[in-house]
Amino acid sequence: MTGQGPVRGVLTGVGVSPGVGLGPVHLLAHEIPEPPAGSRHGGDAAAERARALEALEHVAIDLEARGAKAGGEAQDVLEAQAMMARDPGLADGIGELVADGVAAERAVYESFGRFRELLAGAGGYLAARVADLDDIRDRTIALLSGLPMPGVPTDAAEPFVLIARDLAPADTAVLSRDVVAAFVTEEGGPTSHTAILARALGVPAVVACSGVTAVAAGTRVLVDGASGSVRLSPSEEEVAVARNAAAARAALLSAATGPGMTADGHLVPLLANIGGPGDLAAAVANGAEGVGLYRTEFLFLDRATPPSAQEQEDAYRTVLDAFPGGRVVVRTLDAGADKPLAFLPPPGEEPNAALGERGLRLFRVHPEVMDAQLGALARAAAGSRAKLQVMAPMVATRAEAEWFAEACRTAGLPEAGIMIEIPAAALRAADLAQVVDFFSIGTNDLAQYAFAADRQLGALAGLQDPWQPALLDLVHAAASAARAGGKTCGVCGEAAADPVLACVLVGLGVSSLSMGAPALPAVRATLARHSQEQCHLAAQAARGAATAEEARAAARAHLPGLADLSL
Repeated sequence: MTGQGPVRGVLTGVGVSPGVGLGPVHLLAHEIPEPPAGSRHGGDAAAERARALEALEHVAIDLEARGAKAGGEAQDVLEAQAMMARDPGLADGIGELVADGVAAERAVYESFGRFRELLAGAGGYLAARVADLDDIRDRTIALLSGLPMPGVPTDAAEPFVLIARDLAPADTAVLSRDVVAAFVTEEGGPTSHTAILARALGVPAVVACSGVTAVAAGTRVLVDGASGSVRLSPSEEEVAVARNAAAARAALLSAATGPGMTADGHLVPLLANIGGPGDLAAAVANGAEGVGLYRTEFLFLDRATPPSAQEQEDAYRTVLDAFPGGRVVVRTLDAGADKPLAFLPPPGEEPNAALGERGLRLFRVHPEVMDAQLGALARAAAGSRAKLQVMAPMVATRAEAEWFAEACRTAGLPEAGIMIEIPAAALRAADLAQVVDFFSIGTNDLAQYAFAADRQLGALAGLQDPWQPALLDLVHAAASAARAGGKTCGVCGEAAADPVLACVLVGLGVSSLSMGAPALPAVRATLARHSQEQCHLAAQAARGAATAEEARAAARAHLPGLADLSL
């Protein structure tokens, strides 16, 4: 208001992409109004239906073009979104409404509304796609109505901080430091599409920041994508401190090279999480020693027919060839109830999709899909200098682990492992270690199931915090059982990307860490400044705490090298 000074204060969310960004707030509001109820067309239903479907196809083509420009995981996400725009069910729903006289704009709105309810009610992966669906709807209605397309402005006079209730992948994929200093969303979680893409793009980001959309446009804010803080109207001194710390940290990170290890020489291989060959360049550039998680579901999702044996083999071989002498850990298809495959018959009704037939459970129902994938992996590995390890997701029992290991051996794959992402697997890890060759802990799903908290809900982000002592207990149980059985145990969940928590994970007995490529330098530099004993003491202190916040503070007290990195 006139006569008043700038609004000051600090809002806190979940930091999901490290870095510091400063700039005026630009509020992204999807200002596409709802088409009036009862809107009718002029009587030519065929022409109106064609107009609607043409607009949908235009949106799909635009999404694909944005994806091709962005590359990497962004391309995978946007191509999946384009497939949603071309969904035959949507087209049928629009056609039925138009046949009843409903105008194209309103028919699109109502048809998308029906799909939206289905996704929101499904939970898990599908619920997280609601923002994607809303974005397609708004873009289509904008085209039909002659309105400006919603999205991020690209002609700003200076880099701005983008604030939104949520961001669609199409918006996130076009962000760059030239236009956007950082972005902050009120909704979303650390494993949402926007969080994943922000890390891949290197744009500082904070999600689940309550109240941030109430910040006035133009307000100057300082965003810390590591801590999750959003400082309103920062002083010049605060800006200088943040920038100096960021510059010093960048210099230290660039100086950290070579294999991951603690200050006293304990080796901790640092690996990259990838969604396909498009992510390899960033992994190599950031010094990944191999791949700790190859999410092969991107080959299978949002397509009417399964990938051919040759297509799979080529994709796997490309990744293996990128790391001669290194390790490549491939997770077999993690799809099912909450990530449905169009070329497989849907399962029966599943009230809670996150607890349905997914991962290894899907393979038990459709063993031909598993046989084809394992066969393609074995052929791709033939003659490769990389060390291929194959692991199954959603393993709960020893019998399941034994079944998968035998399938791998039959296919000619010598090393079979499992994901530890179900509490039962962590609690009985000693039994599982007797029948598989390695573990990899998926902290995202392990937290979801341990705390009965949907990983996509920003309101439950506190229960998804990987510093929760109960989650650290489960990690320790799995890592200890692996070590006692002479097996390795890595972490490939988002927890590994936190440099401070990485030290704690090493102290808990984890043998390797895998993360999004941009996080590798900070983790490498942090480990290099601490001994294995310091990591062990930090882990003990964190497990002894009562809350996630107390666990963070307790661990930091044993990690003096954090000050050097301004962490």
